[in-house]
Amino acid sequence: MASPLIFKRDPVTDPRVLAFLEEHLSDMRRISPPESVHALDPEQLRAPGMYLWTAWTAGQEPQALVATCALKTLDAGHLELKSMRVGAEQRGSGAAQQVLDHVLAQARAMRAARISLETGTEAFFAPARRFYARNGFAHCAPFGSYQPDPNSCFMRLELP
Repeated sequence: MASPLIFKRDPVTDPRVLAFLEEHLSDMRRISPPESVHALDPEQLRAPGMYLWTAWTAGQEPQALVATCALKTLDAGHLELKSMRVGAEQRGSGAAQQVLDHVLAQARAMRAARISLETGTEAFFAPARRFYARNGFAHCAPFGSYQPDPNSCFMRLELP
């Protein structure tokens, strides 16, 4: 199990966060066709209606960046999970569960009724799809501005 993480609401300006997000974008561009890459760049993550959190190691200096996760407001009560990424060295440690638990708590505090997400259908994304399914996300139709795409898997969680 991962050590407890420290979560910070992030303005997307720290060079470590920018490099982490660029690595995420690079992976998405390498794995998916251009028309199926829906990852957001730093400027998009700073837009109104976006909320980005970073997760950092606790109890060590300097703190190390472990993960990012964002929520995008779609409409009243409906949020989209974006930019959830755990660094390669932390995968399988339980850090992803801590990140998802944190962002779901934030969504509930924002009085969201549901959270939707888009992830890939390629083999690279299979662990993510299993992770979200284990956490109650179910397959759904495209939402927001998404269109049907054979490279996209759409999932939704209704919040109690």
